[in-house]
Amino acid sequence: MKIALIGTDIVARAQKGDHDAFEQIVTAFEKKVYNMALRYTNDPEDALDISQEVFLRVYRFLPNYKGNSTLSTWIYRITMNVCHDTAGKKSNLNELSLDAGDDDEKPITEISDVRFDPEKEFERKQTKELIARGIALLDSEQRDAIIMRDINGMSYDEIADVLGLSQGTVKSRIFRAREKLKNFLIKNGNFFEEMQSNYNEEPRKEDRRR
Repeated sequence: MKIALIGTDIVARAQKGDHDAFEQIVTAFEKKVYNMALRYTNDPEDALDISQEVFLRVYRFLPNYKGNSTLSTWIYRITMNVCHDTAGKKSNLNELSLDAGDDDEKPITEISDVRFDPEKEFERKQTKELIARGIALLDSEQRDAIIMRDINGMSYDEIADVLGLSQGTVKSRIFRAREKLKNFLIKNGNFFEEMQSNYNEEPRKEDRRR
């Protein structure tokens, strides 16, 4: 079931212990939750563990959900919290993957199909690894924002709701994260012109100070 089809009636039934309704919620969100976890861990097993913990918490706390934020915002916030909890316990969670994602998601950079050119394939792999390293070097606040925006394709409003911030602050964090990532790629000699369009959004001057 698609996320958009999860209505208040399904949520209300799940809150009352309807297992079929809860299963519909899991089915709608499990791929997004897993992909977000995989971004942080770069390990399918860890991502699966995080996903399971997320839905355990969703099941446990769903009766307390008051609808003050959208269900997706609430679940993504839980996902971020579990990722951070896990990152605090494991030292190997600083590597991020740019491979796993929904089929309709657009990655940070578009690279043409070069499966039949070994040299180009090698360059593509190196570039993806370099981008992952660059994102891993960002502070956690900027990393959260850029993963949600540029990798998961979330809107500024959604990110602001998940992080509990103003939209201006979110834009500022994403702008600074993009600048740091761009400079990292330039320094390492692997900056592609086609990535420029992803870094053209500049926040207002008052937002940059946040």
